[in-house]
Amino acid sequence: MTSEPVTKLPEAEYRSVWDRFYAEFAFRPSVNPTEWPAIKEPADSVTWSLASLDEDPGHMRLDRFVAVVEQGLTACVEPAARLFALDWQHVSYSFAPHRVGGHGQEPWPLSPYPDGDYYVYLSGDFRLGSFGHPWESSVCLFGQELLDTVAAEVEDVLGPPLRRAGRRLPVT
Repeated sequence: MTSEPVTKLPEAEYRSVWDRFYAEFAFRPSVNPTEWPAIKEPADSVTWSLASLDEDPGHMRLDRFVAVVEQGLTACVEPAARLFALDWQHVSYSFAPHRVGGHGQEPWPLSPYPDGDYYVYLSGDFRLGSFGHPWESSVCLFGQELLDTVAAEVEDVLGPPLRRAGRRLPVT
């Protein structure tokens, strides 16, 4: 275990974490809408469209969304815990959320907002996290503790969810 707040995943760990993610979430990367969602969304998950952030001059709602998810992930893990920040087919990281993002600290690696590629945050035991889908322009948050912590505020920022537990919700 490293004492650095953010570390690049070594190749063997990178492969191991991604292999486990592919297996546990049935990850199917695709730009084809008929093949979305790209993961088997867990029973304790909610997925929101990010389209409402397209018309966000000054990025105030985007910044709020990112802050809410980061704060929620931090609140849901122990102070010594580390999270994975995965960027599909790119450098990925292990980091200590309680030691990043504050004044004088390193920034969070990546973002819950998928900026051109799949971005994934995962707890070490894979029980909670986020999955950002760049082509669907969506984010899936999973883990009941995380949802209890952030869902109301995320819905306030992004609007009503697209899916719960992988099931599309009726449009209201």
